Amino acid sequence: MELPGLGEHCSERTCKRLDFLPLKCDACGKVFCKDHIRYDDHKCSSAYKKNVQVPVCPLCNAPIPVQKGEIPDIVVGAHMDKNCKYNPAQQKQRIFTNKCLKPGCKRKEMMKVVCEQCGGNFCIKHRHPLDHDCKGSSHPTSKA
Repeated sequence: MELPGLGEHCSERTCKRLDFLPLKCDACGKVFCKDHIRYDDHKCSSAYKKNVQVPVCPLCNAPIPVQKGEIPDIVVGAHMDKNCKYNPAQQKQRIFTNKCLKPGCKRKEMMKVVCEQCGGNFCIKHRHPLDHDCKGSSHPTSKA
């Protein structure tokens, strides 16, 4: 028993398969089977409307807007010459710059850990007044 009202034939001229779950191309509006739905698979003439790629600057990783008809390589090159915010010194910046002031300790922390009593900068291990022999104004409390 045939059901002639169900499904549609693939619009690809070399296929024409009867598909019961046909897919409609969002660019050209034609119906295709699962094997020909991609723009490249059916050589879609309207793919340029939907298949838009935005180039990214290789230096600053910023998206570069490209107008219709412009060559992306030339636009990205112009951005690199004029508007690029790339800072080569930024890559060489060190993250762990806050050196511990405890004598003999060479640890560095990403953020400052300042003692409330003496105002010194210490690592996590020596942050408490008793751990760095604090010479601050208040007397350190017990470790408990």
